[in-house]
Amino acid sequence: MSEGAKSVKITKRVVDATKPNGTDFYVFDSELIGFGLRVRATGGISYIVRYRAGSGKNAPVKRVTIAKVGKVTPDQARDVAKDLLASVVKGQDPSRDRAEERGAVTFAKLADAFLHHVEALKKANTHAQYAHMLNAYAVPQFGTRKAAAVTPSDIAGLHISLKAKPTTANRVRDVISSMYGWAIKGKILPKMENPAAGIAKYRESKRERFLSSEEILRLGSAIREAETVGIAWEPDPTKKTKHAPKAGNRLVKLDPASAAALRLFILTGARLREILHLTWDMVDLERGLLLLSDSKTGQKTIILNAPAQMVLADLPRIDRYVIPGKPRALKSGKMESRPRSDLKRPWQMIRKRAGLAAQADNPGFRVRIHDLRHTHASIGVGANLGLPIVGKLLGHTQSRTTERYAHLEADPLRKASNAIGKRISEAMGDSASPPAENVIQLRTDKG
Repeated sequence: MSEGAKSVKITKRVVDATKPNGTDFYVFDSELIGFGLRVRATGGISYIVRYRAGSGKNAPVKRVTIAKVGKVTPDQARDVAKDLLASVVKGQDPSRDRAEERGAVTFAKLADAFLHHVEALKKANTHAQYAHMLNAYAVPQFGTRKAAAVTPSDIAGLHISLKAKPTTANRVRDVISSMYGWAIKGKILPKMENPAAGIAKYRESKRERFLSSEEILRLGSAIREAETVGIAWEPDPTKKTKHAPKAGNRLVKLDPASAAALRLFILTGARLREILHLTWDMVDLERGLLLLSDSKTGQKTIILNAPAQMVLADLPRIDRYVIPGKPRALKSGKMESRPRSDLKRPWQMIRKRAGLAAQADNPGFRVRIHDLRHTHASIGVGANLGLPIVGKLLGHTQSRTTERYAHLEADPLRKASNAIGKRISEAMGDSASPPAENVIQLRTDKG
């Protein structure tokens, strides 16, 4: 490449008059040293800045392209050149900085690397949740952006866009914050402010749903009906169903494993995956224990009460998994057993039959499978077993996790309230005071 160059004040007239001549050459500005035009043999013309990266004659000569001719005016290119040359005087290297920026990791690539890190160190459910939060919400918003260029206002904008789902918004914010914290600590990103750290979270309403005695009875009845005679289903009126079975033939029976799983949730207070991933070698019926090698809180032992032991004792052992899923065919032709992934369809059927599904005027009435665990805990606390004991039965590693059930405990405050109420009732002239544990109805005299 020819390095031939001439010097002249670069104006619009000079730019318009500059034509390719079959070789690469430069036209440098006579007033602003380093500012110039680069003319390629192929015909392309660009504004550039040339400078020495360092002091002394041995410092390497570098060039930075400002823009193609036609994209900006000569005066605009000159202003950019002044800023670049001023940064060189301050010891910066614009060419190196731009190269680093071009090679900087994008938000999408950073998210991918972070998820690999999470997959290696965290549980599968945690990895799945992180992947969903990033890939469903954050990556579509910032994917092609340089990760280091994403600002707190960008994250705040995403957070605000999800305000209708406060819990989701907060989880997305938390995952992004964890990702940047990991990247900054690991020097994948330069030392910088975590753009998600200062975003205030939305207030979340903790949803606590405990089944009443009547609801537990209805749940048990629905499970028994489903596993014996079956539960009738109705065709969706919004869909055209050809040749739908007659009403008497529209019965769905619940398989023994699914029925056992639903009973075990409420009888043991175990989490969903603790039952679905349970293998028979973890079951010790003789001692009444489930010996889990892994759970949300690590290695864990679940104590089986007598009804739970009966459920497991009556369940056929047809697979290594207590609640088996659909087996997978391997390349060798053998079948690999797998745990059941979820209980959505049987639970929806049982919940609807038991009258525990969402209601039009009360969507929060809907009972989730996890609410069976809450119900197990609430019954224990209501029976005055004490928060520490209930916490150990549930496998809580921190006492504050169990404290959410404290309001259900019949503690001295309730006894004090009953004593005060009894005194007030007597002072108001009630001849027969009701038992202290009952609610006192204040008498109103008419006339």
